[in-house]
Amino acid sequence: MTTTPTALTAETLLEGLNDPQQQAVRHEGVPLLVVAGAGSGKTRVLTRRIAWLIAVRKAHPGSILAITFTNKAAAEMKERVSELVGNRARMMWVSTFHSSCVRILRKEVEHLGYERLKSNFSIYDAQDQKRLIQLVCSDMELDPRRFQPGPILHWISNHKNELRGPDEVAAEARNSIDETYAAAYKSYQRRLREANAVDFDDLIMETVRLFQLKPEIRETYRRRFRHILVDEYQDTNHAQYALIHQLCGQDLEEHDPTTLDGLPADRVPPAELMVVGDADQSIYAFRGADIRNIMDFEKDFPDARTILLEQNYRSTQTILTAANAVIERNEGRKPKRLWSDAGDGEKIVGYVADTEHDEARFVSTEIDALTDQGLKPSDVAVFYRTNAQSRVFEEIFIRTGLPYKVVGGVRFYERREIRDALAYLRMLVNPDDQVSLRRILNTPKRGIGDRAVLAITMFADRERITFWEALQRAAEAPGLATRSQTNIEGFVAMVVELQQMVAAGERPDVVLETVLDRSGYLASLEGSDDPQDATRVENLGELVAVAREFAEDPVAAPSADPADVDAGLVEPGLADFLERVALVADSDQIPDAPADDAADPDAPEDQGVVTLMTLHTAKGLEFPVVFLTGLEDGVFPHSRALGDKPELEEERRLAYVGITRARQRLYISRAVVRSAWGAPAHNPGSRFLGELPIDLVDWRRTEADQTRWTRPSYGSSDDYSGNRLGAPNAAGRRNFSSAAARADAAAKSKPSRPIPVLAPGDKVTHDSFGLGTVVAVEGAAEKSVASIDFGSDGVKRLLLRYAPVEKL
Repeated sequence: MTTTPTALTAETLLEGLNDPQQQAVRHEGVPLLVVAGAGSGKTRVLTRRIAWLIAVRKAHPGSILAITFTNKAAAEMKERVSELVGNRARMMWVSTFHSSCVRILRKEVEHLGYERLKSNFSIYDAQDQKRLIQLVCSDMELDPRRFQPGPILHWISNHKNELRGPDEVAAEARNSIDETYAAAYKSYQRRLREANAVDFDDLIMETVRLFQLKPEIRETYRRRFRHILVDEYQDTNHAQYALIHQLCGQDLEEHDPTTLDGLPADRVPPAELMVVGDADQSIYAFRGADIRNIMDFEKDFPDARTILLEQNYRSTQTILTAANAVIERNEGRKPKRLWSDAGDGEKIVGYVADTEHDEARFVSTEIDALTDQGLKPSDVAVFYRTNAQSRVFEEIFIRTGLPYKVVGGVRFYERREIRDALAYLRMLVNPDDQVSLRRILNTPKRGIGDRAVLAITMFADRERITFWEALQRAAEAPGLATRSQTNIEGFVAMVVELQQMVAAGERPDVVLETVLDRSGYLASLEGSDDPQDATRVENLGELVAVAREFAEDPVAAPSADPADVDAGLVEPGLADFLERVALVADSDQIPDAPADDAADPDAPEDQGVVTLMTLHTAKGLEFPVVFLTGLEDGVFPHSRALGDKPELEEERRLAYVGITRARQRLYISRAVVRSAWGAPAHNPGSRFLGELPIDLVDWRRTEADQTRWTRPSYGSSDDYSGNRLGAPNAAGRRNFSSAAARADAAAKSKPSRPIPVLAPGDKVTHDSFGLGTVVAVEGAAEKSVASIDFGSDGVKRLLLRYAPVEKL
């Protein structure tokens, strides 16, 4: 058990902090912006600040709200504070935006005025949302080629992040597509409410709406939270920004009298606000993050104070100087230069490869050499701009026997068997959850087919009752076969029996094991000949272990007030377990460092594996050695950013993040030729390379060193540089592809449709990706290549002679 240290003094809490860090910890009064450069110790500042509030300024722990972006970061922060001030830290709210809003909505949701939304609401994740929007699209009879679920959900999410409801969006529709999307949004929200469910965007949007509708409730939480701390403020979107302003007593709607009704005359003064972030690391605009929130902080709070944390405790000065040189090209940023007293360190190593395969071979060879020098594979990370770039590294690493792990595979809670089991549990807690109920109705197979489901659906619609209520009255449903009716009645009886366990307060792990047994789900896997099903059984065993661990943790309920838990007023149940699972953030899934083998001196040392990941995933991490790859204009910076200044500045911030992940050694590389969509892409070097100081980079190989023979695999009898096959090109190289083989391939690949003539800004539809906007066009006629932004599917570079693209 954690106990309060006996000698916790102001001097103890400030020990080891530099002067700006100490200022941030001691600050009182006006809103504070801490601009924390990469590796500048912001987590230490946040934890010491909270401990200072409790131990020195005698703030009640329950008056502190600290918001982070991942559950993992919240748990680490709470643990660190507990080590400093003891068990009093348990009464704080240290959580993500979503977790904080869940706590509030569970208590106050009836004040929102929704007939079907109750305190036991389900939280739909991305897959649940996709299933629901597919039902919406089906009901609306939308063309699946033009209206894909992904782009529609992305569009809805953007509007929710801007706090815009379906009616407001519909009123501002500018064309038929906007009208269709708005109608889908309205139907989607209606179905969510009918299912007694919310999605992640709703959690924040509805909490803000609650505070706007009910100022007296808002005032209750303002009175409670007197100290608010927000981490990673540069990553907040408009809805999160509005929530902070509501809680801090800063009214975004102060000129709108409808939001002030009911305010008590003795309003409390604004809470003490401290936000920590770095505009130079704002890289999540595609998720709705608004860099203006941190850039305009001093405008929003005219009396605010700003403290810069510029001393870096992670990287060598060479790496920091390179990062500073890149990021200072962005305009309008607050001047900040990272520095370190760790010395210059090694020079940055640069390499220009012939192709992406050559680049991967260089990385593999260099890692091999580093491990010979004593570095472990787990000390090394390879970063790239897009997920697709991992493939070539995987191929080369497998060939060379280099151990690796790609961060971003199928996560535990996204596996089919885990989602099936959780759907059973969610349906028990909230039988109105139609998505979960439909998922498990015939899983495992119990003779309730599509015809039976359609009959029940039509009966529910006719009677205006829920799907679950219709199942309970299956005997009344017209057109339902006798066998199907019998099977449905058996299913309903099983569910009712299991619901009685939940109502009796049975532990989540016991309910889960009973569900897996009574439903026949576990038996169906154990009786299967599919070797993958044995793994699925193991995964379900792991889920039971997770539920048991949760049940045995007395402070596990995420939506419960910690003070209520400590007072014994709350017993974590199945609904709390499901909430914990739902709130696990993607970034929490990054694998932990290898376990320490110190307990067994004879055990072989765990060398770990090389980590492969995108630059966006890398944020918040650090490695002794980093390979920053694919540094070509059109790759990194991404092609969609080349003609867009704000996006190009975000790409530059992404480069800054990548560079500052390296502690000791940094490698930068690019390929002269990279295959893209069945054609060789000859991209120039990234402009970010030209922004690095020349004296900091040791170029092992440059473009002038390209002397290898190339073997283009694409194109006509002329290669992409205009040279005849077999004739030397400008660099003196020869091409030895078979002209006959290439002509034969070309003859077999005639376009089946006219090649569309496109220009930047054109709207198109693609058979697989749906609606898109043309970003750029290269070449002409059969060699024309278009870069098209398909929203949530990203920018695709398509060879138009083959791509199923239609201009709208």
